Amino acid sequence: MNGETLYSIGDLARRTGLTVKTIRFYADNGIVPPTDRSPAGYRRYGADAIGRIELVCTLRELGIDLATIRKVMAQDVSLTDVAATHAEALDVQIRVLRQRRAVLMAVARRDSTPREMELMHKLARLSEAERQCLIDDFLGAVFEGLHDHPAFAAVIRSLTPELPEDPDPEQIAAWVELAELFQDSGFRATLHGMAQDLAADRAPDDATGLPRVLVEAVRAQVTPALENGVEPNSPAAEPIVTALAAHYAHILGSQASHNTPALYRRLAARLERMNDPRRDRYLSLLAVINGWPSPESLAPALIWSAEALRSRLPQR
Repeated sequence: MNGETLYSIGDLARRTGLTVKTIRFYADNGIVPPTDRSPAGYRRYGADAIGRIELVCTLRELGIDLATIRKVMAQDVSLTDVAATHAEALDVQIRVLRQRRAVLMAVARRDSTPREMELMHKLARLSEAERQCLIDDFLGAVFEGLHDHPAFAAVIRSLTPELPEDPDPEQIAAWVELAELFQDSGFRATLHGMAQDLAADRAPDDATGLPRVLVEAVRAQVTPALENGVEPNSPAAEPIVTALAAHYAHILGSQASHNTPALYRRLAARLERMNDPRRDRYLSLLAVINGWPSPESLAPALIWSAEALRSRLPQR
């Protein structure tokens, strides 16, 4: 063999850390064939066998099956193609493992029953088409009869979750919880009522999409009052209540008179209906899934506003 140093199977085992049995198995399967045999018939291996064995071990650690490894070693397929294919397969496995981890973490946090765990696992494994069907069903129920309303197209888009192709564990956990909210019939009914209220309140000649304007007005007017400790039934709250009532009267257009008990009562009822903790939770989960900044809870401003309005109604 031109003076090449040959190793016995025992030498090869000591140099690679594998057992003699494993090297013999690789040789019998044509993965690491012997370079030569001794006069007595014993296998002998050249120095390149060490490199081949190290490559085989690396590929096995990466989860590549022996049949594919045999083709790589025989150069029937390229290592580049095999690596690309298995990288894609690992991506799928990683996504599955992330889903399982998210479900298990949610189960641990919530002390879930076996039935609840089964449901969470099912929701995490939904395909993109199945997720979209669940989303469409939920938003279809919430905005039933309002999809063609010009003020609601942007609102519907702003409430639509878009789970990325490779979500992180927090996004998966948020999706599972959001999907559970989708199936809460009471929550559906509450949001549908809010949408109906906003559609009914919108001035017929206004095309600016006012359903969100009331929310932003409450946030802008009331947040400073909360920060400054202004009590809702105090004289200091009067200008804020007047401004909110004027804003709401503008939304209603010709439907309402400014600063009347009827207007105050109607606005208070609207704000109280909006103050559902599930709504805040929905928006928080939506932000996680879509990668948006976490929204501040509107609940304190809604509670303050409704109390301020009702404290100025005549006593019955």
